[in-house]
This record gives sequence, C-alpha cells and structure tokens, in this order.
Amino acid sequence: MTQTLKTKLNDSSAARWTALIIVSLTMMFGYFFTDVMSPLEPLLTAAAEEGGLGWSSDEYGFFSGSYGFFNVFLLLLFFGGIVLDKFGIRFTGIMSTTLMFVGALIKWYAVSHTFEGMLFGYQTQVIIACLGFATYGVGCEIVGITATKVIAKWFTGHELALAMGAQVALARLGTAAALSLALPFAQQFGGVSASVALGAALLCAGVLAFLVYCVMDRKLDKSAAESIGSEPEEVFRMADLKLLFCNRGFWYITLLCLMFYAGVFPFLKFATKLMVIKYGVEADLAGWIPSMLPYGTIVLTPLFGYVYDRIGKGATLMVIGSVLLTLVHAVFAIPTVNSIGVAVCMMIVLGVAFGLVPSAMWPSVPKIIPIHLLGSAYALIFYIQNIGLSLVPIAIGKINQANTDAQGVIDYTQTMATFTSFGIIAIIIALLLLREDKKKGYGLEEKNIK
Repeated sequence: MTQTLKTKLNDSSAARWTALIIVSLTMMFGYFFTDVMSPLEPLLTAAAEEGGLGWSSDEYGFFSGSYGFFNVFLLLLFFGGIVLDKFGIRFTGIMSTTLMFVGALIKWYAVSHTFEGMLFGYQTQVIIACLGFATYGVGCEIVGITATKVIAKWFTGHELALAMGAQVALARLGTAAALSLALPFAQQFGGVSASVALGAALLCAGVLAFLVYCVMDRKLDKSAAESIGSEPEEVFRMADLKLLFCNRGFWYITLLCLMFYAGVFPFLKFATKLMVIKYGVEADLAGWIPSMLPYGTIVLTPLFGYVYDRIGKGATLMVIGSVLLTLVHAVFAIPTVNSIGVAVCMMIVLGVAFGLVPSAMWPSVPKIIPIHLLGSAYALIFYIQNIGLSLVPIAIGKINQANTDAQGVIDYTQTMATFTSFGIIAIIIALLLLREDKKKGYGLEEKNIK
C-alpha cells in the first residue's frame, strides 16, 4: 500500500499563512477592545447632563487597572497556560474567546445602563464594568498565549519569527484603530456604549474566526498523524513543569522580557509629559513623538523577524536591542540635553530596539522549551511581565512626585536613570542568555527556516 499523504498541512505556505491570518484577526479584534475605552476618558468623566457617565478620575483609573485583576491576583493566566498544554489549542481557544466576548457584553451592559448606589467606594456602574473588563482580560491574555502556541505549531521549521512579527503588527493595528476611531464613533452614534458595542461585535466575529481555525487545526493534526516520519506530540504532565522551572535559559528570557518591557511601556505612559516639560514641545503635539514607537513596530517587528528566520543571530539581536534601549534612556537622563531633534532621534532608536528584541525573543522560546510546555512557558512569561508593568508605573510616579518643584516642573534625571538601569540589567541578562545558548546549544543564533 502506498502512502497517499506524505507531508503535513503546515508544509503548505498558503495553509500556514491562512491559519496565521485567521488567528491574528481574533487577536486584532481583542486589542481593539482592550484600548477602546482609552480615548473615551473625556466622555466617561463628563457629567451626565453633558452626555457623559460622570465617572471620577479615580474611578477611571481603577477601571483601567481592572483588566489584570483576575490574572494577577487569582493566577488565572498561569493556570490558563496549563489548561492550554493539557487540553489543547482548540478547547482553550474556544474557552478564552468566549470569555472575551462574555466580558465585553458585561462591560457593554454596565456602560449602557444607569445604576443606583455604591460598591466598595465606587459607583455600581464602575464595579460592573470592572467585572466585565477583568473577565475579558482573562480571556484576552489566554488567547494571546494560545495564538503564540498556534504560530509555533504551524511555523516551527518555517518563517517562525516573521509570523510572530506579523501577528504583533496586526495587533498594533487593532490598538491604533481603537485610539483613532473609538471617540469619533462614540460621538457619532450615541456615546460610550456605542464604541463598546462595536468592540463586542468585533469580538463575536473573533469567536467565529477561531472556530474556522479549529477546522484547520484538526486537519493539521490529522495530516501530522498520517505524514511519513512524523513523531506524536508529547502529552503534558504536571511533573513536566519541573523542566520549565529548572531551565536557566527560560529564566533568562523571562527576566529579559521583564526588564526590557519595563523600560518601554511604563516609559510611554510618562513620555508625553516628558516631551512637554523637558523638551518644550506643545502639549497638543507632544503625544505624536511617543506614538512613533507603536507605529514603527508595525513595520520593524516583521522585518527583524524576517532577518532572524533567514540569518539567525537571535540572541545577538536581543543584546543589540538592549544596548539601544539603554542608550536612549541614558541620553534622556542627561539634564543639559533638551533638543527636540535629539528627542525625536532617540524615539526612533527606541523604536528600532522595540522591533529587535520582541522579534527575536518570542520565537526563541520554542527553541528552549518543548512544544507541549509552550502554553505554560508563555503564560509564566506574560504573568511576570504583567507584574512588572503594574509596579513600575507606580514607582515612577512616586519618583516624579519627589522631583517636582513648587511650580509643578519635574526633574526627570532620576526617572530616566531608573529606566537606564532597567536597560543595563537587560544587557547583562541578554549576554548571559547568549553564553547559555553557546553552552546548551539551543540554536538561538541559528536561522529558523530549515
């Protein structure tokens, strides 16, 4: 009897890129909903007679932070990674996309109705909206690690870094669309609830898209079982987590992620005011300089992923990106350097760094951790990253407060020195990862396409 099917489905370029686009659309819709409320703060905090919801700034801040409540305090993100490894992509993806949609509906219900009374010191409407956003946050983060494992499953041995970079680029488009469209859409179609309803509708489409992907995933598993020379995927066991916790290379990547992202996202939260106070940029234009960063990554992350796939040098790319991050913050820390031109140049360099490190870091994890543990691995990395992203802004806010004079002018020297220290630690960790790769032979310096 002849073997009629000798290759796996993901050996087809068209099939694996179709799978990537489907899953990336689900993620893009999720990123849209994550940031759909960010530009709506003026409507949320406006009085009811002005068409707003009457939230206080404190209530808006509490709501914004509620996204990660269940993930961080109940460890649901980490457990989600274990569920992914134990029960598979299809089960976990359907569960998490459904959680996203249910959370979105709860949030839409909250902002489209009025409620009496207070709960835990906040308006009842705010608490219900937080419940919805926290529920959505669980689903969104688990979808994120599921999508990453999907890409590893389809693209290992192929254009892995380019695929991960393309997924990040589409996610950034979702964020950009939310920031640019949510406010005019709300103003045109009836307020905050209209934009939230639009986001919920997109998430419903995301659930349907993932169901389509599930059909492809089942066909991939069938083709893998029938292909010549294929080996069955290992089954996840709780005892296997020891392989994760005892892997030094994995912890280097985890700590590098913590330090590098701590030097980027928290910085962006304070960068607009930095441009106004230190560099004298007009307030209505100051936000455009930091916005160069996320828009730049739409192009740079896939580009550097392409380089990693075909040339290799993943650990080296992480070292270079960490050096550039440190250089940028060190220049920003110099008190006498206050030229707008320098600020723009440094933001461009930071954009290059932010394209380099993620494009090399995320595709390197499957080279260190076996695929049956990837869900748990990515979940633990994301969990530790989220802790840092929660605590660093609080620390930076206290540093800024301590360095504010009577006229409200902030001396950013200590602030930027703190960010510089994150970069220095990132360089050290990246060098240790490079050394570990040479000792253990992970293949981080080798190209991904075999």
